[in-house]
Amino acid sequence: MRSRRVQALVVLLLFGVVKLPIEQVVSAKMKEARMLQGSLDLGLWENLGQMGFAASLGGLRALVAGVTYMQAYVAFEDIEWAKVDSLFQLTSRLQPHDVSYWDEGAWHMAYNAASNYLHSDRVEPIMRGKLYHSHIERGIRILEDGLRYNPDNVRLLSRLGDIYSKRKLDPVKAGETYEKVSTFEGLERYGRFAAYEYLKTTDRELWKRSYELLMASYKRDGKKFPSVIDGIKELEKRLAIPFMQWIPEKGSGKGPVAPVQPMDLPATR
Repeated sequence: MRSRRVQALVVLLLFGVVKLPIEQVVSAKMKEARMLQGSLDLGLWENLGQMGFAASLGGLRALVAGVTYMQAYVAFEDIEWAKVDSLFQLTSRLQPHDVSYWDEGAWHMAYNAASNYLHSDRVEPIMRGKLYHSHIERGIRILEDGLRYNPDNVRLLSRLGDIYSKRKLDPVKAGETYEKVSTFEGLERYGRFAAYEYLKTTDRELWKRSYELLMASYKRDGKKFPSVIDGIKELEKRLAIPFMQWIPEKGSGKGPVAPVQPMDLPATR
């Protein structure tokens, strides 16, 4: 009996927190076809702490996570990046083993928020580069947090590699992360991705590793990818591979992947 009363109290508390946003959903959808208006009051979250708040909800965590996720989407539409981050942090802590929340939260920070700040006319030019880089770093931290809850999750690892490669422009970290992904069954292709990253560096030891990975792909895959052949041909020269060990195919003539160069961003000082 007591257990039922506690459950009823939790439900009433939940409705007290959620009732207003749900009412706003109805009116907003009729007026603007949006999913949700308003934001969840995070005072309870801050007072009880993340884990205490999640534990107090018990089996209702998924329901509350669904509400906070919708609110995060509205904050995204309104370009309120701090609120997007806070709401995704709450959502992912409520459902820490649903990797989609970690993945999407990181994407919003490292791609959407970072690019928005970089090109925003409302931000002083001297701050744009700083905000760009800080939000890329935030995206990385989100994925790292997600991996603590979901060790060796392929989806989160591959997204982390993508951010290192495409946003942070850190070919060493990208290559290391892609190599880890390549150890999972059926994902050997990520070995190629790691090799392409190592080709961008000026580190001879990483060139050697790139050559090993590309040769493994060349021998394993039935289709000889032009990018694999181009990489091998370039590494044959960089590493002074004996002519007798060269592969018979010719390169495409488009040239290898160039060593990574820093992006031309506004000053951050």
